[in-house]
Amino acid sequence: MVVRNELSDEEIDRIFQALATATRRDILRRTIEDELSVSSLARDYDMSFAAVQKHVAVLEAAGLVIKRAEGRERLVRADPTMIARARALLARYEELWRSRIARLDALLAEQAGTEPPHDDARDPRTREGE
Repeated sequence: MVVRNELSDEEIDRIFQALATATRRDILRRTIEDELSVSSLARDYDMSFAAVQKHVAVLEAAGLVIKRAEGRERLVRADPTMIARARALLARYEELWRSRIARLDALLAEQAGTEPPHDDARDPRTREGE
């Protein structure tokens, strides 16, 4: 099976829109840990069942969760593949901005006649877990 790494502009827009709301981020977090029914998700929010269904639909349209039917229930679980693709996108953005900051540091140091600072926190090669 071939997995696409690049996200289209439309996919990126849907992901960021889906993650722009605290309730949807919480639903995603909860469904990463366990597959849950929409009913059980709805019990923990101060909103209608229909509103929770709409939040789940936005996450589903973004590809961040997968919903399946089991009898009368609709079960929701996070899609680790799409989450990994979104994380890779954010990592690319982070790397882009870190390199821009490093170039700015070097330019400022050059103008001041000093050595540019070497900040391990800015160097993506020295971050923990990678």
